[in-house]
Amino acid sequence: MIHQIIAQKVTTALKELYSTELKPGEIAIQKTRREFEGDITVVVFPITRYAKKSPQETADEIGQYLVNSVDEVEKHSVIKGFLNLTIANAYWHQFLKQNYTNERFGYKDLQDGDPVVIEYSSPNTNKPLHLGHIRNNLLGWSVAEILKANGKAVKKVNLVNDRGIHICKSMLAWQKWGEGETPESTGMKGDHLIGKYYVMFDKAYKEEIRQLMDQGLTDKEAAQQSELLQEAQDLLRKWEQGDQETVELWKSMNLWAYDGFDKTYERLGVDFDKIYYESETYLLGRDLVKEGLEKGLLVKKEDGSVWADLTDKKLDEKLLLRKDGTSVYMTQDLGTAQLRHDDFHPENMIYVVGNEQNYHFDVLRIILKKLGKEWADKIYHLSYGMVELPQGKMKSREGTVVDADDLLDEMYETAKRTTRELGKIEEFTGDEAKQLYNMVGLAALKYFILKVDPKKNMLFNPEESIDFNGNTGSFIQYTYARIQSVLRKAADVGVSADDDYQSEDLNEKENNLLKNLHDFPLTVEEAGKEYSPAQIANYTFEICKEFNQFYHDHSILKAETQDKVHMRLKLSVLTGKVIRNAMKLLGIDVPTRM
Repeated sequence: MIHQIIAQKVTTALKELYSTELKPGEIAIQKTRREFEGDITVVVFPITRYAKKSPQETADEIGQYLVNSVDEVEKHSVIKGFLNLTIANAYWHQFLKQNYTNERFGYKDLQDGDPVVIEYSSPNTNKPLHLGHIRNNLLGWSVAEILKANGKAVKKVNLVNDRGIHICKSMLAWQKWGEGETPESTGMKGDHLIGKYYVMFDKAYKEEIRQLMDQGLTDKEAAQQSELLQEAQDLLRKWEQGDQETVELWKSMNLWAYDGFDKTYERLGVDFDKIYYESETYLLGRDLVKEGLEKGLLVKKEDGSVWADLTDKKLDEKLLLRKDGTSVYMTQDLGTAQLRHDDFHPENMIYVVGNEQNYHFDVLRIILKKLGKEWADKIYHLSYGMVELPQGKMKSREGTVVDADDLLDEMYETAKRTTRELGKIEEFTGDEAKQLYNMVGLAALKYFILKVDPKKNMLFNPEESIDFNGNTGSFIQYTYARIQSVLRKAADVGVSADDDYQSEDLNEKENNLLKNLHDFPLTVEEAGKEYSPAQIANYTFEICKEFNQFYHDHSILKAETQDKVHMRLKLSVLTGKVIRNAMKLLGIDVPTRM
């Protein structure tokens, strides 16, 4: 690619002009801003210390050297110490001819090295997946695919939070009010049935608290005297002690949840290489805590609870084991991290978890380092913002969440209604139409969520996500289908993109489109460095806008010369491949007809 060529040639120029040895990676190169002439910009300021000349003189000398000695460089200009290079048309035509048949354009081959482990989803088995989980799953899966496209070996893992007070609340509610009902007897998905009892517990608990406060207790005193909460805590203790009846109920209800999760994952198109369970990892975490206590690295208080003293890091103390010996979330995360390191010896361990857990992961790294785990520095928290709805935040306990399955159903129906209204299913069979509705609905959901920078909070509005003219998955799908229609028409009249052509000057629209397509590998690389599917999404939207402007202004099959026809067909083929490969990284399918 031209950026690598220029970086290499600039290092040669520095050696010959200033007797300076630099590596290509030390040369700052970027795309020239649109308001200036040129294609590639070399930032000269860091080089002036070697040239011992002004930025203007240094840039001009390097630019003249490149024009004289590098075939790809046609001319140069200097703007305040920035060296702008214009790349010859011959390079762009050669790039097009070499890459329009490249099915993996933008992707790197698998490189040697330790894998990157990325954890996402991490559901609780007391409720179904909701809109927040959807952002988590889509973000984690997409980042994994982007890292693969950058040549990384990737292990996608899920940690199921299958133990703790939350699942005991659902279990207790089922024991009290379930009357033996099951997913089979009710026709409900297992995760939905369990979620029903989680909400039921919360409503009963709040009513109990209200009654206790009416008797004159404070909210804290009422919580301490709550019989429901005490019963749930008793269930947790029984579970940790291995009580057979409690464990059997726990196993049954968790199996209901797993089956429900799997159905939702399949609809979303996400998968995992390995699933960890908190019920298995918390014991290892507890062992690590006991080992740290024996070494004097942790502190046991008079009530028997175990803490990590982090005051030397200007933080407070962190509870690791309660006074009754039961574990907390941090305990199981210590065990999970250790197990994951032992399983994969990874290059990095990425946790896709909402930004409300920023402090948790800071503390996790610090405690692991305190326990002598130097690999703790490999932990990276991919912190993402919350998803909100027009009516405000979601609350699982109150049953006000947007259920993932319900949302998927709504997206399908919205896609069905919109595509019918716009007349985009003419000549489709019934099954083909259903497939298109599903494809459009999923694309609308995934793109709307992934186009937002992961760090930002977002407002999700299903009605806005399906628009064939805006920055949406539907618009991108329609552009891809338009390209495929052009290629079918070309085949009908016996014209092929494989026909060669003589290089011609590129008009403005051709030039802009081709050069932006050239940037796709760099975009994939940058998205991998930043763990940001949003960069892929918004790049693809810009490509689609460029193609549609080109398509609107210039005929492809009726171009003024046959060379132009063949060149524009190649340009269309490469655009289609970039759209398809980019959308694949977001988990979005593109239809050949719409």
